[in-house]
Amino acid sequence: MRSELIVIIGPTAAGKSARAMTLAAEVDGEIISADSRHIYRRMDIGTNKPTRMDCSIVPHHLIDLREPQESFSLGEYVRLARAAIADVRARGKVPLLVGGTGQYVRALLEGWRVPEAPPREDIRRRWQEFLALHGQDALRRELEARDPAALTTIDPRNTRRVIRALEVMEITGARWSELQRREPPDLRAVSILYINLPRPALYARADARLRDMIEQGWLEETRALLDYLGSQGIDPDAALRLPAMSALGYRQMIAVVRGQMTLEEAIAAIQRDTRRFIRAQDTWFRAIVTNAAAQRAR
Repeated sequence: MRSELIVIIGPTAAGKSARAMTLAAEVDGEIISADSRHIYRRMDIGTNKPTRMDCSIVPHHLIDLREPQESFSLGEYVRLARAAIADVRARGKVPLLVGGTGQYVRALLEGWRVPEAPPREDIRRRWQEFLALHGQDALRRELEARDPAALTTIDPRNTRRVIRALEVMEITGARWSELQRREPPDLRAVSILYINLPRPALYARADARLRDMIEQGWLEETRALLDYLGSQGIDPDAALRLPAMSALGYRQMIAVVRGQMTLEEAIAAIQRDTRRFIRAQDTWFRAIVTNAAAQRAR
């Protein structure tokens, strides 16, 4: 029997978390995070992580799993999310899969079997240097040359994921698309709620939330994060290369802390990046809704 769950997806600032909290109270549910940045500790304000109060009202899973310098893969997420969903259902509760990372949601709903290949920093660093030297388009062409089918599941603008795919292929000697084989999914979404707003309203909400996050102390959080990483032997330049630092806004906040950018310049840059991110999220989520409808029609 397949496990059933409710899925709540949508772009950043659309109101997913608020809707999930309300619905969880109505159905006696617990929230399974599908956000690739909520897994990191010490990055609370900048990732808009659920508060301690939220978690005391509705249990949340797959939050604060790793320190910012520690690795975490899609394969690990799939394994842990399946276990969390099974645990919630075994206790008679309703699991709600909630988040903005489309790849996490698709991997679960479409039955991806993702290898948990351990990271290889030497390979990853080589591809990061290739990206810095040749650019994003050249990196995409390298992936396409090795595995054209990989581009059906990886957004080529997400250079971190492109590099991870190239890294895994070198480690395993197999194509990314072959490693991400799909089997009949063992999860069934009884409902998929796509929370969205017209773009102007969504952009305005994102801008307002950004200001709120800064007022809550995002800059101070970033200073504390750099201090912690420094205590682990990771200087600011090395910190910028961590996968965790691909979270929206942290690179700009680090630049402000280092005196390389004013706060207003950082805000403008984060607003531009957020708009691009919202457009990319919309593409992922529309594909999820379309694929789910096709599965129900079979």
